[in-house]
Amino acid sequence: MTGGSQQGLSLTATALLEPGDTVLVENPTYLAALQCFGFAGARVVPVPTDEDGVVPEALAELVRDLRPKLLYLVPTFQNPTGRTLPLARRRAVAEVAGRYGLWIAEDDPYGELRFEGEHQPPVAAMPEAADRTVLLGSFSKVMAPGLRLGWLRAPAGMRRACVIAKQAADLHTSTVDQAAAARYLADHDLDAHLARVRTAYRARRDALLAGLGDALPAGSAWNRPEGGMFVWVRLPGGHDATRLLRAAVARDVAYVPGAPFFAADADPAALRMSFTTHTPEEIATGLERLAGIF
Repeated sequence: MTGGSQQGLSLTATALLEPGDTVLVENPTYLAALQCFGFAGARVVPVPTDEDGVVPEALAELVRDLRPKLLYLVPTFQNPTGRTLPLARRRAVAEVAGRYGLWIAEDDPYGELRFEGEHQPPVAAMPEAADRTVLLGSFSKVMAPGLRLGWLRAPAGMRRACVIAKQAADLHTSTVDQAAAARYLADHDLDAHLARVRTAYRARRDALLAGLGDALPAGSAWNRPEGGMFVWVRLPGGHDATRLLRAAVARDVAYVPGAPFFAADADPAALRMSFTTHTPEEIATGLERLAGIF
C-alpha cells in the first residue's frame, strides 16, 4: 500500500534507476512521471506514438539501440490523451519487454472508469511481461482523491526493494486511512458506486464532445475516449494553448495546456480537457466561453 499511485512510481524509480539510466515514455505522458524520473537523474526518451498509443515497432528499435532500464505506460485512458492501448499492442509491448529484459511500470488509475467498449487486460497479465512489470493502482479515481491510497503489485524481488525504499520514505502508509478504506469496502458496494460514477462521467464526456465543434476553431481535432477523465484536443497550427489560457481564466474557464506533457517535441497547440468535475450544463457554459476566446 502506497501514498497514492504517485508514491508507487517514486518507489519504483528509487528501487530500479541509477542516475543516467534511460527511461522510455509515451509522448505525451503524465507530467508527474516526467518529474519523478527527472528527480531520479534518468534520461527520459519518448517512444513514437499514434492515436492508439505506443508503436511497438518503434519501441523495439529504441530498446535495441538504447538498452533502457524502464518503460513507463498509462495504457488505459491515458493521462493526458485519454487513449487506450489495444490488446494486440499490449501483447507486442510485453513481448518486447520479455525479449530484451525491459522493466515496465504500468500505471492504471483510470481502468475502472470504462463507459463503453471491451475491458482490456493489463500488460502485467501478459505472460511475457509478468516477471518484469510493476502495476500501480489507486483509490483516488474510484473512491476519494484526498484519501491518498494506492497500491503497488510487483514480482517478489522488486517488491522487496520497494518495501525498503518505502520504509526509508515514510515507514508505512497511514493505518487509519487504510482502515477507513477497508471499512468502506466492507460496508458498501464499490461496484455500485462505480456504476454511478461511470454513468455521470459518460454524460459529461458526451456533453463535452457534443459542444467541441462549435467551441473550437475550424481545423481543430480531438479524440473520443471510451472512458477515463480526459479528451485530448489539438488546435490548428498557429494557436498557442498556453498563451490562450490566460484569456480563458479571465473568463472563469480553464483547460490544461498540452506542451508540458511532452518529453520532446512539445506541441504548443495541444491541450487537455477534463470532463469529470462539472455537470453537462456547466460544461456547455464553459464551452461557450472558450468559443469567444478561440
